[in-house]
Amino acid sequence: MVISVWWTRRSFLNLLLYTSGFVPACWSFWLGVHDKLGPDPVRSFEHILGLWAFRFLLASLAITPLRIVSGVNLTGYRRAVGLLAFAYVVMHVAAYIALDLRFDFVTLYRDITRRPFLIFGMAAFLCLVPLAVTSNRLSIRKLGRNWRYLHRLVYVALIAASIHFLMAFKTWHVNAIFYVLFGIGLLSVRGINFLWGKRVHRRIYAE
Repeated sequence: MVISVWWTRRSFLNLLLYTSGFVPACWSFWLGVHDKLGPDPVRSFEHILGLWAFRFLLASLAITPLRIVSGVNLTGYRRAVGLLAFAYVVMHVAAYIALDLRFDFVTLYRDITRRPFLIFGMAAFLCLVPLAVTSNRLSIRKLGRNWRYLHRLVYVALIAASIHFLMAFKTWHVNAIFYVLFGIGLLSVRGINFLWGKRVHRRIYAE
C-alpha cells in the first residue's frame, strides 16, 4: 500500500512537472499568434524556446549537485526535466527551420557547416538525441553500465549549448554569463565529487 501511494504521488508530480513545463512554450506561442512578441516575433519565439531549453538542461544537471551539497534527493524527477529540455531544444530547432528558414534546407546545411554559432547549437542538439532516446528503463537495462557512459554526453551538450547561448547575444550579456557560470559551477561540483570519490576509493583499497 505504501509503495502504491508513493508511486502514485511520484507519477502525479511527474505529470504536473510535464504539464507546467510546457506552459512557457504555450504562452509564448499565444503571444506570437496575437502579435505580442515585439518587432521580431520569430526571433523572440526562437529565443524563448532556446532559453527554456537551456534552463531545463541546467535544472536536470543541478539535481545531483543539489543532492551532494544539501542531501535533497530529486533524482526521480531528473528524467522528466531532461526530457523537457530536449522537447524545448526540438521546438527551438523546429522554429528556426520552419519560421526562420521556411524549410530552406540548403541554407540550413550551409548555416550548420559554416556558422560557429549554429555549429555549437547543432552539436548540443545531436548530443541530446541519444540521451532522450535512451531515457527509459528498457534502454537502461539493455545498455547496462554503458548507459552511464553514454549519458555523460550531457556534459558535452552543456558546453556546446553554453557557447551557443553566449554567441546568441553577439555582445556580453549579464544574464547569459550568469547562466553559463551556473553551468560551470554544476560541472565543478560534479568534478570535485568524482575526484574525491576516486581518492577515497584508492585510500580504502590501499588499506
